[in-house]
Amino acid sequence: MARRRKGNPVNGWIVLDKRAGMTSTQAVGAVRRLYDAQKAGHAGTLDPLATGILPLALGEATKTVSFAVDGEKAYRFTVRWGAETTTDDAEGPISRKSDRCPTLPEIEALLPRYIGVVLQTPPQFSAIKIDGNRAYDLARDGEIVPLEPREVVIDTLRVVDMPDACTTVFEAECGRGTYVRAIARDIGRDLGCYGHVIALRRTRVGPFHEDDSITLDELDAAARLEDGGAALGEALLGVEAALTGLAQLNVSQQDAARILRGQSILIRGRDAPVMGGDAYAISRGQPLAIGVLEQGEFRPTRVFNFG
Repeated sequence: MARRRKGNPVNGWIVLDKRAGMTSTQAVGAVRRLYDAQKAGHAGTLDPLATGILPLALGEATKTVSFAVDGEKAYRFTVRWGAETTTDDAEGPISRKSDRCPTLPEIEALLPRYIGVVLQTPPQFSAIKIDGNRAYDLARDGEIVPLEPREVVIDTLRVVDMPDACTTVFEAECGRGTYVRAIARDIGRDLGCYGHVIALRRTRVGPFHEDDSITLDELDAAARLEDGGAALGEALLGVEAALTGLAQLNVSQQDAARILRGQSILIRGRDAPVMGGDAYAISRGQPLAIGVLEQGEFRPTRVFNFG
């Protein structure tokens, strides 16, 4: 007999506004405990120093995490000039220093070099795996790890404030795998003054925005209400919330039954898609599966099981 999974079958997304000082893993654990959820995960790690959008997937929503992770992300971050640190943020000791700070025209003249497809070397303290070990674990042990530059996409990068001569606030929109700390490090090196991130806030992950977010304190308060279960349920977004970039197929009950058995269906008539690629199927408002559209056929690859 199969062992019953502990917890409740809670399914959906929580767009958490993570507070500073908390790891992404700690945030997942805290929300999972509040919901007593059987399964939970997150879409895109946030550094402990950082605040902002950390989408958390509960239950069947974990099957859609990759679509959120692959989406564009937006950040607001503050750089202090004059020093580089071992972690490229305020948590590490200073490793290089400079007596000068850049002017706004100098910074803005350099920014076009950082927009588009660029080569970026990840920070030593990053979650990248090297021979099965996280780079940050190796770095904490004092090991200097050679990290290869890799292509990342930075769509926009602009200065939004300069509160003093040695502090600049930026906003950026970028693709998967981009490290904001590395942007600050590299700009500082190119300007010859060094720099590190002292504040970082993520404002968007794929379809999830600040307007959708809720804090852990707000969730905790909701759980303490007389009808805490209902209040927590109202904070959940649907499993399909991460799939806004995919084609949506509304299917009949007969086709829904086939999809739930993992079988392909043919799409005919007015509903026949003109394009192929990733899609998801729904029936009577209920998401059924993620799959692939190809030659007039929908082939499910991840079937939802709401039990």
